[in-house]
Order: sequence, then C-alpha cells, then structure tokens
Amino acid sequence: MAPARTPDPAPGDDPGEQVPPSGVPGPEDSAEELYDAAPCGFLSTAMDGTVTKVNATLLDWLGLRRREVVGRMRFADLLTVGGKLYHETHFAPLLSLRGEIGGIALQMRTATGGQLPVLVSAAVKKDADGEPVLIRTTVFDASDRRAYEEELLRRRRAADEARELAEAARREAEAARREAEAARREAEAARSRSEADRARLTDALAVLQQALLPAELPTVPGLDVASYYYTASPDRLGGDFYDLFALGAGRWAFFLGDVSGKGPEAAAVTSLTRYTLRAAVFHDSDPVSALATLNAVLYDRYGLKADPRHCTAVVGVVEPDAARGRTTVRLASGGHPPALVLRAGAPVDGPGRADYLTTPGGMLVGALPDAVFTPATAVLYPGDTLLLYTDGLTEARTDPERTTLYGDERLRDFAARQASTAPGDVIAAVAALLEKLGDGVDDDTALLALGAPSRPG
Repeated sequence: MAPARTPDPAPGDDPGEQVPPSGVPGPEDSAEELYDAAPCGFLSTAMDGTVTKVNATLLDWLGLRRREVVGRMRFADLLTVGGKLYHETHFAPLLSLRGEIGGIALQMRTATGGQLPVLVSAAVKKDADGEPVLIRTTVFDASDRRAYEEELLRRRRAADEARELAEAARREAEAARREAEAARREAEAARSRSEADRARLTDALAVLQQALLPAELPTVPGLDVASYYYTASPDRLGGDFYDLFALGAGRWAFFLGDVSGKGPEAAAVTSLTRYTLRAAVFHDSDPVSALATLNAVLYDRYGLKADPRHCTAVVGVVEPDAARGRTTVRLASGGHPPALVLRAGAPVDGPGRADYLTTPGGMLVGALPDAVFTPATAVLYPGDTLLLYTDGLTEARTDPERTTLYGDERLRDFAARQASTAPGDVIAAVAALLEKLGDGVDDDTALLALGAPSRPG
C-alpha cells in the first residue's frame, strides 16, 4: 500500500497550476487534470535526471510535496539503494541507447522510509533537430502484483515440500504395488490349485486391503465415530479408503475417497493418496488446499500417462465443542458423492430427517492440472450424524436385470427411516443394506460416520 500523501501546497503555489476564478467551475476533464490525477504516476526529467514536472498521484504514493521534488531531486533520488544501482547500470544506459524502455521493475523510497514496488516505462523526447531534451516517465504501483508473485512463490515452496513428502509415500506405494503384483500373480496361479490355495490367497488379499485402511478409528473426545468397509469381491483389491486422525488443539481431520480402477495399480495409488492427504492436512488444514496438493501430486505422477489415475475424495476438519453443545465440520469435495446429514431432532421419516450436504462443481482429483474443489460447512447438534460413503452403495444394481441403480434418493429415504441417528447404528443399518443388496453391489464401499453425542436424559 502507498503511504498517505502529505498535504500538497495550496492552489497557486505551483506556477504551472491553473486555478479557475472563484465560483467558476473548471473544465471537467482538462489535460492538466488528467495528467495530475491519473491512476498512475507521471514525471518529466531533464537529461541529467533532474525532475522538472511530477503529477499528484506519484507525490501521493511517495508522501512528498511538489516543491521538495521539482528542480531539487533527480529521478534516481526517488529510488532505493538497489534501485539506484540498477538505474545507473542498466536502466539509464538502455534508455540512452534505445530512446525508450518499458516494464522495468524498481523500488521507490517513500517519505516515511518505506519501499514501493513499481513498474517503470520511460521515453526520451527530442527537439526538431533530433537532440534529446527531456525524459518522460510513467510509474505504475506494483504492490498488488508483488504480493501476488510472493504468494505464488510461497505456494510453490509448499508444493515442493508436499512433493518431498509424497516421494516418501511413493516409495512405500511402490513397495505396496510390488506386493500387490505378487499377490495378483499368485491369484492367477491359484485358479489351477485347490480350494485351500484359493482360501490362502483370499486371506492374503484381505490383509493387503486392511493395510490400506486404519486398523481402528481413534477415540475422539466429544465425537462418536464408526466405519465399515464392504468388499464386493474377495478376489480384487479395491481402491476405496478413509482415515481419521488428530490435528491438535481439539481438531480432527478425516478423509474418505475412491481411487479409479482395481487391483495392484489401484492399491498403489490408494497408498500414495492416503499418505499425501495426511501430509497435506498437517501442512495446511484447509480442506480445499489439501485436495489441491493431492491433485498436484496425482497429476504430476499419473496425469500424462497412457493409463491416467485419479480419484474422488472428501477431506474435512471436525471441531467438537462440548461447551456449546455442537460440532462444526468443514469439508471439501473433489468429484465425490455428497455427504448425508441425519438430524436427531427431526421426526422419523419426516422433512429434514436426512438431507445431503451438497458440494456442487468439485472436480475429480488428479484428472486436470488446475482442478477446482468445493467447500462446505455443517453444524452437528446433539444426536446428529454426518455419513460419508463411496459410490459402491448408490451405484448398486437393484433389479434382476441389473440395470437400475439404487441411487441417491433411495439412500436418503432409507436414512430418514432409521429410528436411531447414532453413528454406530447408522453404519450397522447401511452395512445390513449392502449385505441385502448382495450381488447387486459390484464395487467396494467405504463408510465413515461422525456424530455429535446425544445429551444424557
């Protein structure tokens, strides 16, 4: 920001200023007015750099008076030490050689000792004989641009740090991929083996699948939590994932998502995704920022390959507040089905009992280099629950021909009919529904429920 301008002399102090007689309005847009009040700085200097004319805009920015500058200071005197050095070694020689120069970044000194980043363009005016007589200079305030550039650098450093963390995750993901590939080869060989061999293979895949999920959810003060993972086929590694972990200061982070594809490659991407999200949320707890970091990592590794990999995901931060009797959930979605909020205070199967927390416009994570992600906020009161799920549930086939999807509307109606909104009861009910749908569920499904505990009595 430019410093406040020291009051300029009264009209008439500047010999070049034209003041209309009292009571007579001046011209609405005179050339002098346009020059003096332009949205950029203007000044003219003699060939030795002495300022001969300067507009009010530049004086305002620098906090100087016209009489302090005109005829008393050179253009270089208005610059910082570094700016003077650049002016003498580069700016002035180039201007003398070319006759004009544009878009040069410099730092100007303000009257209070501050620095003002500017972009400067200058041109030499010549007389009828072609001799240079003065230099006209235009100055643009570059404070906002400099702040933007610094923010870009900060984000690049953050992305570099995230990439370093992701590289460690990648190595572990590669190990997981190799293990999963070995399991796949064993699975193919198991087709010709006995049922006992097949059972051992199934157990190995189950162990691998569990390695991609938390062994158990942590105990969260002031929050009830529950989870469930439905395996559609014991012979295939799924790409669904979830996690819940402490951030400190009474805040907890969670995420749930679904990686494209199945098998060892999907398992490798799942491992990379989980470790990247954990690192990203610890670095910056803003859910949108965490998804942006994951998007950069996935696109950098898989986006330009012949077999690109991406995922859908919901990332959030939950803050239980027992004193106020409510829990705040801030989340962001990248192409994922909307979370479902169940309200304990609404009548069973009545309006408001269950509804979606919509996050429109969130893009797939890793599919595009500049994906956009959608934030949302929910407040849970005692007995309320937030249910997160992957699309294996809503895309289950319910008719004999396997052509009709279960869908979002039926899931909302099913949730609204539940007598209890406690996370454990909600997860149990949805798990039973998945079992009932049976072969119609052809994709793994991950469930995570977060609820504000009901008040006793």
